[in-house]
Amino acid sequence: MEAKKLRILTGDRTTGRLHLGHYVGSLKSRVELQDVYDTFILLADIQALTTHFQNPELVHVSIFDVAIDNLSVGLDPSKVTIVQQSAVKAIAEMTVYYSMLVSVNALRHNPTIKTEAKQYGYSELTYGFLGYPVSQAADITFCNADLVPVGEDQLPHIELSRKIVRKFNDTYGTSIVEPQAKLSEVPRLSGLDGNAKMGKSLGNAVYLSDTAEEVAKKVKMAVTDPARVTVSIPGNPDICNVAKYHKIFTPERYDEICSQCRSATIGCVACKKILINSLNTLLDPIRERRAYYEAHKDDVRDIIVTGSRKASEIGDAQVALMRNAMHIAI
Repeated sequence: MEAKKLRILTGDRTTGRLHLGHYVGSLKSRVELQDVYDTFILLADIQALTTHFQNPELVHVSIFDVAIDNLSVGLDPSKVTIVQQSAVKAIAEMTVYYSMLVSVNALRHNPTIKTEAKQYGYSELTYGFLGYPVSQAADITFCNADLVPVGEDQLPHIELSRKIVRKFNDTYGTSIVEPQAKLSEVPRLSGLDGNAKMGKSLGNAVYLSDTAEEVAKKVKMAVTDPARVTVSIPGNPDICNVAKYHKIFTPERYDEICSQCRSATIGCVACKKILINSLNTLLDPIRERRAYYEAHKDDVRDIIVTGSRKASEIGDAQVALMRNAMHIAI
């Protein structure tokens, strides 16, 4: 008898198309893990509204864009469950129940909340933004996910989710799975401008949907060693942003390229051309799959609706157990 697969829940905020940072940080591993785990991919449109509530049109379009990005990198809809967050009513109901167990101070002192509030320039926090770690706990546990792939910056959210689940189980005698973090071992991809993070709102990203021409234009503008103003001056790959990309996307030539840079036998223009070729080689099959799904939007809709329906059935069963345990079922 085949052992039951552990369940993974991961996903993306629907605030725009996904980029190479998402690919390196999570999408690539999702493809590798889809045969190993029972995988749920959440299109986090409710979470997107915590920062983009004034731009619902973007959130709507991004539900499809993010779904297509996930499918384009090689996720198989027959192996993974793609779920629209707002379509699973159990998540909203569980968020309310969980909110009774979390203090406002615990949310205010969450380091990820602090960092993101500063990033968005929020002087005052909405109830939704402050409380989205509670909603995230519901995201993870409506389907009793065993594992949540995250970077180090998201560990406080996972720990809060574990505390909420533990307190709920202790209070009501339930057996909701206490999720474990599956820490990503991949370093964060910096932006083309040298910023420590590649971000949708920072204007420094290469998108999975970019054309070959767009990739070339963006890479040509990428920051390199600022001291290397001519080809004859030896470069320092240790501080060159393009070199960081080569380490990830041209690993078989990384040492050679760094050696040539240090000896001034390759210039930044030639170095960037190599990177452009590497990125477009990676993105070409992604573009091909994306073109198919862009031309078959009804198929994408069906994938989202089918996944959301399956998730809703699982979530409704979870909520029913919780309501019984809380003695509020009639």
